[in-house]
Amino acid sequence: MKISGTAYRTLWPLESGAVRVIDQSRLPFEFRTLDLRSLEDAAQAIRTMVVRGAPLIGATAAYGLALALREEASDQRVEEASRILTATRPTAVNLAWALARVRSRIASLPPGERARAAFEEAGRICEDDVEQCRSIGTHGMALIGTLAERLRRPVNILTHCNAGWLACVDWGTALAPIYRAHDAGIAVHVWVDETRPRNQGAFLTAFELGAHGVPHTVIVDNLGGHLMQHGRVDMVIVGSDRTTAGGDVCNKVGTYLKALAARDNGVPFYAALPVSTIDWSLEDGRRIDIEERSAEEVTHMSGRTVTGVLERVRIVPEGSPALNLAFDVTPGRLVTGLITERGVCPASRAGLRQLYPERA
Repeated sequence: MKISGTAYRTLWPLESGAVRVIDQSRLPFEFRTLDLRSLEDAAQAIRTMVVRGAPLIGATAAYGLALALREEASDQRVEEASRILTATRPTAVNLAWALARVRSRIASLPPGERARAAFEEAGRICEDDVEQCRSIGTHGMALIGTLAERLRRPVNILTHCNAGWLACVDWGTALAPIYRAHDAGIAVHVWVDETRPRNQGAFLTAFELGAHGVPHTVIVDNLGGHLMQHGRVDMVIVGSDRTTAGGDVCNKVGTYLKALAARDNGVPFYAALPVSTIDWSLEDGRRIDIEERSAEEVTHMSGRTVTGVLERVRIVPEGSPALNLAFDVTPGRLVTGLITERGVCPASRAGLRQLYPERA
């Protein structure tokens, strides 16, 4: 995707051996990159959400393991690095998936060949992610196009959090169908949930859509239900940090409430995700480990003042505690369909097996 006319991915390797990432903690007010040179750099970038979004977390973790093996490539180092990276963000399954893929690639190699092979595998993970997201965009665009033909007006799409190219290596998951539709001349308008407490919608999704020229409007998280009641939302597309084999969708907290409102108002509700986000070992979404983040993300907010300075201010009374659970789970029964790189299917075990028969 492009920023000010220049094409970017969210991370890319440098000839120096470092891995450069876009520092998303500074967006939308400052575009800055950061170089990861060690395991510790990669773990810190994931933990502090310099990089975020399930597919991008996985790609960064893969490069993090490769960076660790460049320093030392013993079996003990592989285990230690994997443990450190896995602990950074427990909910998104892509992280563990990417580490397992790199470890499988290097398992039979002597230590002297592991770092090179790990870097190569991390690169392939990135390329696969780009192509998978492009395919998700193609399948999702068909759904938008069908709606556009029926409505004969711009399609109003509501999304939650950020599941665009900033959450992946490129294109995105939930936003890929929107980009593909917009580029194909299909008129769309996006309702962008602000997504408290970290405002990934207001900060990142709005930044992306604006840079690409997609019509959009930022709304407070609680407005979506009202818009649906008044016929101003035609479909909902969200991403996913983990989708179970039974079709339950774990995504940024607040997604479940949007799904309930969509069901009550007859609005189609889709989740877009690549195969790396599916947890084939888990049937029931209620068993997913939900990440609890710092209460300070709720009690404080960052923004740019009228003087142009970036400031962080407290927005709740001193002494008031806050709970910050980062995700919730939407049962598959509330999901109209899952948009994957292989097509669209019902949010159920049977539906997923239709697209991934090898998992049966």
